[in-house]
Amino acid sequence: MLITELIKLNNLQLASKLVSDELLLGIQTSRRSGIGTEFEQFRHYTPGDDPKRIDWKLFAKSGHYLVRESATESNQQVRFLIDLSGSMNYVEGNISRLQYAKILLASLAYLSNRQGDQISLFSLQNGLVQAMVPAGKQAFQKIVATLETSTANGAWDNRSPSIPEFGRKQAEVLIIASDFLQVDDEWVQLIQSVAAPRREIVLFQLLGDEEVNFSMNGFYRFQDLETGREIELQADAIRETVRERATLYLTKLEESLRIPHVRLIRVRLSDPIALVLKQFLTS
Repeated sequence: MLITELIKLNNLQLASKLVSDELLLGIQTSRRSGIGTEFEQFRHYTPGDDPKRIDWKLFAKSGHYLVRESATESNQQVRFLIDLSGSMNYVEGNISRLQYAKILLASLAYLSNRQGDQISLFSLQNGLVQAMVPAGKQAFQKIVATLETSTANGAWDNRSPSIPEFGRKQAEVLIIASDFLQVDDEWVQLIQSVAAPRREIVLFQLLGDEEVNFSMNGFYRFQDLETGREIELQADAIRETVRERATLYLTKLEESLRIPHVRLIRVRLSDPIALVLKQFLTS
């Protein structure tokens, strides 16, 4: 389903269910007596897992040691963090980065909730990480409601944000949706500060095609969505410079985030969300 169609629904819970249902049609499911069809996830093998649970057929295809985990077995902590800085208001093709992030995280929350994971929501705004929805009863419904009313504004003010310590007795996953645009190394420092052997960090970097390709022609007024500063430029005159700097920035960011247990996934706003999630869950 196209992202524009999901946005038009104006119903984040319904959108997340539609994305998840579309996703589940394309990946393996398991039927259990009295339960029905339940989503079955694959996660990377970690020391202590029973080697018998490794899916060797999937290993032959992907080269990755993946452990099969059923919905009734999963009880891991999954923390979602959405970037609410002003740059998330970037719009391309009638799709804002913030809208895309909301549907992406709501869909992942739907899947996690269906698996029985303990889910919670955090936000980053004005350089501060804040707890929005704690783990507990009806966490999914609360996460959806909170995401629906969340707005993005402000800039990173160079404070040093921290994320509350997670429980250490079970698997922990931190999923962040952001553009990961930074003035210095704010995002890199934050991620480095929370990276740990028992904490898997998944970073969805949401980018517009024009932010990378910059194929515009003519005279434009460009605005910094975080500071409000504006500048008028001839797009043709700066095209190659913008492309070179974008490539350099993305390459440097990728190199800086080559940290154990950290995974960076680049997403275009034109990408179908179900396809993005399928690639994430099966690669």
